[in-house]
Amino acid sequence: MKKKLYKDESTAKVSGVLSGIAQYFSVDVNVVRILYVLLCIFIIRPFTGIIIYFVLSYIMPDKKDIGYDDYEVR
Repeated sequence: MKKKLYKDESTAKVSGVLSGIAQYFSVDVNVVRILYVLLCIFIIRPFTGIIIYFVLSYIMPDKKDIGYDDYEVR
């Protein structure tokens, strides 16, 4: 089965974007969250990071909408 990028609201803190990214790359969701915060603070600026997050939350499909519901959450 081909991997797809999606939001996972079952392990979400806000909308599930970072949780979906973590599952796509098979890493722990907390690592992705920490890396995203550090990236926002030191590289892309906090306001831009917030805008990117909400654009991704609007664009990325939900896990249940594309038929995935059996993946293991890390």
